[in-house]
Amino acid sequence: MSFSDEELERYARHIVLREVGGTGQRKLSAATVAVVGAGGLGSPALMYLAAAGVGRLRVIDDDTVSLSNLQRQVLHRTEAVGRKKTASAGETLQTINPHVVVEEMDLRLGEDNVGDLLAGADVVLDGSDSFATRSLVNRACVEASQPLVSAAMSQWEGQISLFDPARGGPCYTCIFPTPPAPGQAPSCAEAGIMGALAGVMGSMMAGETIKWIVGAGQPLRGEMLIYDALWGETRKIGLKRREGCAVCGG
Repeated sequence: MSFSDEELERYARHIVLREVGGTGQRKLSAATVAVVGAGGLGSPALMYLAAAGVGRLRVIDDDTVSLSNLQRQVLHRTEAVGRKKTASAGETLQTINPHVVVEEMDLRLGEDNVGDLLAGADVVLDGSDSFATRSLVNRACVEASQPLVSAAMSQWEGQISLFDPARGGPCYTCIFPTPPAPGQAPSCAEAGIMGALAGVMGSMMAGETIKWIVGAGQPLRGEMLIYDALWGETRKIGLKRREGCAVCGG
């Protein structure tokens, strides 16, 4: 795969990185990344992946843009209120990088279509806000040996990990085997969310994805990074596969 002069200039700051170079940039251009949710987490993740030159971005979301989304979902503009998030996302991503192919999947992800929606993706990003959806995506990724970059956030705190049992790490269900108790994981509408936190966590998701595709650094496999925006603190905790996990058999 060769790049045009315009692409070489566009990706120049990546190409000069020792860990990326021309080889890594070609890997990005050849990659397919599926992103579940074009909301708070998916917005910055998709924007940075498009800017990085990931060749194919599959956006999976059946929701529409609401005014209350705009405080943190920077992929969408005021004039997009009422539009499908996939259509709004595709339009914005094309303005960021016209070399990227955007697949707009305006569908509700469920048992009957999760495998098809994620098929062929080199990496899957889960930015959903539902335990049921996260568990469903995790199961599909385990079955297809796909690495899953998953993040979550509430109020001032976010967390992120790479779930990858095919390469020795735990899966999402190893760490979260049962749904949270009622009231334990309130929605953003109930608990509130500091808007810029979505930018931090979504950008981390994009960073983990880029690292994985080009083979740079150490991924967050077997670790969870927790970021506390209120106090400006980060910490990591180790994660292990759970013996007898119903999903990955860890």
